[in-house]
Amino acid sequence: MLKFATATAIAALALSGAANAGPLEHYKPVTQERMSNPEPENWLMAKGNYAGWSYTALDQITAKNVKKLRPVWSFSTGVTSGHEAPAIVNDGVMFVATPYNQVIAIKAATGEQIWRYKREFPEGFSAFHVTNRGVALWGDKVYVGGADCKLTALDAKTGKVAWESVVCDWQDGAYITSAPVAVNGKVIIGPSGGEFGVRGFLKAFDAQTGKEVWTTYGIPAPGEPGSETWPHEGQWKDAWKIGGATMWMPGNYDVKNGVLYWGVGNGSPWVGDQRPGDNLYVASTIAMDPDTGKIKSHFQYHWNDSWDWAAMNPPTLIDLEKNGVKQPNLISAQRNGYLYRLNHAADGGKINFVDARPFVKNNVFKSVDPKTGRPTYNEEAKPGTGKERMYCPSIWGGKDWPYEAYNPKTGILYVPFNDNHCMAYGGKVQERVPGQWYAGVEPQDIKITIEEGFKFIGGIQAVDAASTKEVWRTTYPGSWNWGSIMTTSTGLIFAGGTNDRMFRAYDGKSGDLLWEFKTNSGIISPPTSFSVDGKQYIAVVSGWGVDAAWVQNLMADRYGWEKDSPQGGTVWVFALDD
Repeated sequence: MLKFATATAIAALALSGAANAGPLEHYKPVTQERMSNPEPENWLMAKGNYAGWSYTALDQITAKNVKKLRPVWSFSTGVTSGHEAPAIVNDGVMFVATPYNQVIAIKAATGEQIWRYKREFPEGFSAFHVTNRGVALWGDKVYVGGADCKLTALDAKTGKVAWESVVCDWQDGAYITSAPVAVNGKVIIGPSGGEFGVRGFLKAFDAQTGKEVWTTYGIPAPGEPGSETWPHEGQWKDAWKIGGATMWMPGNYDVKNGVLYWGVGNGSPWVGDQRPGDNLYVASTIAMDPDTGKIKSHFQYHWNDSWDWAAMNPPTLIDLEKNGVKQPNLISAQRNGYLYRLNHAADGGKINFVDARPFVKNNVFKSVDPKTGRPTYNEEAKPGTGKERMYCPSIWGGKDWPYEAYNPKTGILYVPFNDNHCMAYGGKVQERVPGQWYAGVEPQDIKITIEEGFKFIGGIQAVDAASTKEVWRTTYPGSWNWGSIMTTSTGLIFAGGTNDRMFRAYDGKSGDLLWEFKTNSGIISPPTSFSVDGKQYIAVVSGWGVDAAWVQNLMADRYGWEKDSPQGGTVWVFALDD
């Protein structure tokens, strides 16, 4: 039976303070042991496990029966804008974060609301985005970052606020979209705001009390390691203070070696000649001690970032066999359009470059040093102050923030990608005013170009992780791809991301389309899987918006694509017929 909860009914329910299912009587606390070895029936964090695999070991849904997948319930979130948070599930309870500072607790098997938390924005609040990319779980609490720079701990049984802590200052231009990460009793999160001249950072808070434990900045202060890569004299001597490097996506964690990996965003302003130097740790992956925040090592994908190619997603942690020995690897499809393999040593998490290759068109890199991974540049594709230059891929990159997925049974990495799009702009010197746009580029001067005669933009690439060779690809002639991917132990992958509102299942070995379902809106949230009472479910949150909607409107104006997908968030849960 398909159960629908209308937006009107949900709004009335929230106003009354009642809940369909009443408060939770039982809830299994989330421990470090459970996070390190998550049970297949639960989905305890944004990417399913600390390694970032977006993989489920559940095996009821297969290539042979997936065509029988049916929606068993759906739930309207009651708000619009882009829904980018996965459905997190523990002990039969689903937690969904939405835009506008809202978290909903739902009975995962039936779709009944348990509680709803929503906090109003402060007077005068504004932010570049109001989306949210998910909650974190620890103990008996649910943690969510608010767009207005608050980290809130909620009682998992009741939804009542346990504590709130200030992470950043929204009046300075910072705002939170990231899901927190819980490790060793600490909740770790950082803000967005690179386009507003925010100096990026991560903060760790005690999970029980909300007390701040440590702060680590994405740009080193003078005298700290890496500070020599920033100017400290002349016109740009204070560039490091407002240089971007925000860390606005959740990190991954190496449980065995106790090393936290986090992605660092773009430089600010966008044009690098206003901050001469390599600019650590912009566009890098950093390895950290989660207990102290100390940076152990780093790898910078491209120096003096001038393209808004944020390296916000950390690499996926994969053990690959070489000469009969398993070696720890870090693999990442980056926004700059290159697929990287790095490895990390157990002694301190030192990151070493292995190799890199383009997975979409890149006209900026002339070469990549085979020993260090450092690129050399085509200067005619590097924008500067008063110098308009065209480069590929555009700011949305070969892969934007959506998650790749790794299947340990097949050794295949699945990458959501976009190709055949480029951008041109020239920089200008802007005064940095807290809370105001500070990209060194006027938005109206940004020119987006699409390759002449393009046959597709979006798609999925399946890549052999051991060789980085492409196994197969599927492309979307009429859409970009804004969807994260989930893979299963039975060799399936699930993905949304297209403007036709479809949720799809593919054969992970061949790329054959096996099943699809049209939802109410486009899907830009990651799919998840869980089980209750032995029955496997697939969940995804539909709700088009943010960059996906903006780009679709651009394509509609230029190429006659459908103008926009319907707005409105809905949680969809699927299962096989009994």
